[in-house]
Amino acid sequence: MTIRPSTALRNEYLQISLLARESGEPIFITNKGEADGVYMSIEAYEEREKMLAHRASILAAEAARLAGAPAVTQEALDAKVEALLNGKV
Repeated sequence: MTIRPSTALRNEYLQISLLARESGEPIFITNKGEADGVYMSIEAYEEREKMLAHRASILAAEAARLAGAPAVTQEALDAKVEALLNGKV
């Protein structure tokens, strides 16, 4: 975990930006010794957004399953995939 003071963000932005891109990890910014914000590369941000969207989809599917929504069996799914691969759908 990388922690930098807010003055470093102002004075060393390019180095912090490069570190975030190279490490792929967020950099925590402090102000007067207290946590204040987080800096991350756009790539890391987009990956995080994809992961959160995927997690939300999984949670929605699980909630639907628990509420009694109809489910697809593995056999039915395999048959559908096979039909798609063979151009029968």
